[in-house]
Amino acid sequence: MIFLSSPQHKINASLKLSGSKSISNRLLILREVLNANFELKNLSDSEDTVLLQNALQQVKNKTQATINIHHAGTDMRFLTALLAVTNGEWQLTGSERMKQRPIGELVNALRTLGADIQYLEKENFPPLKITGKTLQGGKVEINGNISSQYISALLLVAPLFKNGLKISLKSDLVSRPYIDMTISLLKQFGVNVNASENVIEVFPTKINSQKTSFVVESDWSSASYWYSICAVSQNAEIELSFLHKHSLQADSVLPALYEQFGVTTVFKENSVLLSCNKKSDLKGFNFDFTDCPDIAQTLAVTCFTLNIPATLTGLQTLKVKETDRIFALKTELEKLGAKVIATENSLQLQPTTKFPAEAIIETYNDHRMAMSFAPLAFVIPKLNIKNPEVVSKSYPAFWEDLKTVGFSVLSC
Repeated sequence: MIFLSSPQHKINASLKLSGSKSISNRLLILREVLNANFELKNLSDSEDTVLLQNALQQVKNKTQATINIHHAGTDMRFLTALLAVTNGEWQLTGSERMKQRPIGELVNALRTLGADIQYLEKENFPPLKITGKTLQGGKVEINGNISSQYISALLLVAPLFKNGLKISLKSDLVSRPYIDMTISLLKQFGVNVNASENVIEVFPTKINSQKTSFVVESDWSSASYWYSICAVSQNAEIELSFLHKHSLQADSVLPALYEQFGVTTVFKENSVLLSCNKKSDLKGFNFDFTDCPDIAQTLAVTCFTLNIPATLTGLQTLKVKETDRIFALKTELEKLGAKVIATENSLQLQPTTKFPAEAIIETYNDHRMAMSFAPLAFVIPKLNIKNPEVVSKSYPAFWEDLKTVGFSVLSC
């Protein structure tokens, strides 16, 4: 557990954020699929990306292996597809929580395309036994309202299909920008992709990428915590590296969202400058997070800390993340005095006007719970956060960066 206390002076700092985990993991898979050797600069230092690199190294030049990706959901989805087209016999497993996260929709789609995948324990859930082989591709239908990562996983391996791939979506997409990110990266490497509202096609293409390096944009999800800190402190200037106005990342909606909370964003050549010097007069916050669910926790805590009533919708995917994030948010915010109404895909928040003098935040083995609740240190003098090491999943340097801007971070 750690004890946090907020800076006693104006925050004025520059921070170097690690590369986007979403972009990094897609590029690592693409590098294998395209059999390319381009250099990746500013690669994410997140645990998920490190685990994926280790898994890919484990597969290299082998014909069988047991691969454990622990809590890394993206890795599970992307590797399921990659191993299905990689000659050999593979077992793919993860943590106990990972074994509770469904993967049946992706497995069914791959089986339709001829993949040999078996469940080793519970039907529709990891661990998996995968016998990799060449797949011809073809047509497949898939639900778009469960996880966009299933669709991205199929798209990333589609360049290996002799007959290409046609995906028909049976329902509306969640996290559409993440599909757009995958398509954009494929196109940058010369893959011929066409996407409409309900159909995505990858056409057979002879790939001959000339790229020798790729600079990964920094992670907008990680930036969200600094937006929250800036808004709550009302006395801050924070510069964040390698973030761009025209981004592939869904969470780049942050400048528009936090403008409502008094945070100004100035885009510079290779960074953004956040500043806030006044209290927001926002009377209520309403937003649909269907396209950007990873920042929902951050916004919920920002609203709570600034005593702004909020209605958060489009949260349906949060129940199958590292934890049930809707339950976790409701439990921790109510513990602090908020009134919360939660459904399967929404959360209504009525904050408290009186904060407790001391609080212990449970993190539920979820990195985003730990980081999103950190700004509470500005209003709760004795703020304790359990299992702080969970931040390694996406932002290992988070606590050190808090120290850099003036927070006191003490192990206890």
